[in-house]
Amino acid sequence: MVLEVALIDVLPGHEDAFAAAYAEGHPVLAGATGCRSVRMTRGIESPTRFVLLVEWDSVEAHEQNFRATERFERWRALIGPHFAGPPVVEHFLDVPA
Repeated sequence: MVLEVALIDVLPGHEDAFAAAYAEGHPVLAGATGCRSVRMTRGIESPTRFVLLVEWDSVEAHEQNFRATERFERWRALIGPHFAGPPVVEHFLDVPA
């Protein structure tokens, strides 16, 4: 399992519209093959900052089953207009205890 972490800064005043766009687009992302879970969080100290957390089967599942498809285009068309800048996206693996 791979965790995608996306730091998303939205335009001031767009927080509620972004959250609504996320709610509308959630099924588009969550329905991608290889997507295990999707969660969005909002900053307390920085309310224009959101963190998207997506569990994927692999980096390839994210890139090939979502980013390279029209699902991504629909997702981005919904949430993208609210971005203050490009999101910072990285992938992570669990560290065994």
